[in-house]
Amino acid sequence: MDTEKRIVLLGSTGSIGENVLRIVSDLPGRFRVVGLAAGRNADRVAQQAAEFGVPRVALADEAAARRAADALAGGARVAGGAEAVRDLAAIPDADLVVCAMVGMAALGPVLAAIDAGHDVALATKEVLVAAGELVTARAREKGVDLLPIDSEHSAIFQALNDCGRLPACVRGRAKPGLPSAPSEPIVRKLWLTASGGPFFFRPEVDFAKVTPALALKHPRWRMGPKVTIDSATMMNKGLEILEARWLFEVPADRIGVLVHPESIVHSLVEFEDGAQLAQLGVPDMRLPIQYAMTWPDRAANGALPRLSLAEAGELHFREPDPERFPCLRIARDACAKGGTATCAMNAANEVAVQSFLAGKASFPAIWETVGRVADETPPCVGAPDLGAILAADAWARARAAELLA
Repeated sequence: MDTEKRIVLLGSTGSIGENVLRIVSDLPGRFRVVGLAAGRNADRVAQQAAEFGVPRVALADEAAARRAADALAGGARVAGGAEAVRDLAAIPDADLVVCAMVGMAALGPVLAAIDAGHDVALATKEVLVAAGELVTARAREKGVDLLPIDSEHSAIFQALNDCGRLPACVRGRAKPGLPSAPSEPIVRKLWLTASGGPFFFRPEVDFAKVTPALALKHPRWRMGPKVTIDSATMMNKGLEILEARWLFEVPADRIGVLVHPESIVHSLVEFEDGAQLAQLGVPDMRLPIQYAMTWPDRAANGALPRLSLAEAGELHFREPDPERFPCLRIARDACAKGGTATCAMNAANEVAVQSFLAGKASFPAIWETVGRVADETPPCVGAPDLGAILAADAWARARAAELLA
């Protein structure tokens, strides 16, 4: 490359953010980090800013921002508060905003980045789950590309790219030398793969007796507690169905789920002629993160692991039982309802998961609460705007808390 791609990284101290910075280190001369945002981990974000020579830092927690400013001692401009994070996402000297923030807090910064004309590499499920119609419409209006980081959506993105089609999420800008044909008319179905979490292969487990400690024992991935519980309920796949619906403009009823415990096949695209393309790789989040950061190029990186199918051996696939894992049905029903139903579903899930982790709610109470809140969501006339989305989010949190009390 002739010039470095300038990166703003939102959520720099989480696992995705740390892996983004590992890729920056692995590919010297390719990227320059111009902004870092975090929640309240002042010490770590200050270390990152010093290591990568980052000129601007924002922390959502204002007290943490003051600590980071003291630690950096003038080495970077530091600001605090939610507005500071939004402002950082919109700075003019950025080429790509990587969003790895947790939860609905990411929506404002993502919209700010889009309004500033920045492409967004997105790892935060909630942004498209809660506001997919708004975010994708705004991206089209501003000519901005949305690049998926989740391994499942990256796999679909790669399969569509490599068969000579242009996925819906990256039609924002003119791209000389890249195909312009849309992908959707030739796609019959998208298949998202799932590890199965801690319970899919344990039918003897009584969900009514599941404790947080048991649900947090994921057999393959080390993730944050909320994401791990979503994997246990399979709500993570429900959320991913909704993400895929907006990223690739494929209806939710044409997006299936396959449990694949080896986590080698990261997802598949089934075409109208019967062919299927899959993306395979060692389960390592650096692979999809790097693809989003370097797209439309692929970059050689000797630090990334290589897959040996001979060593992997057999690969297994099964469809999940919708009765045992009702979150998949709840997500599809909310998508069909439209309006703010998926936003309310997401908010209720966050509240219910936190209640379960705190030992205040049973494991089945998660989907019981989420399903009821989604069903009770008031109808929305027309496409929901930001005000309607935020109002639905607040209503659903309050209603879920009331149901769980």
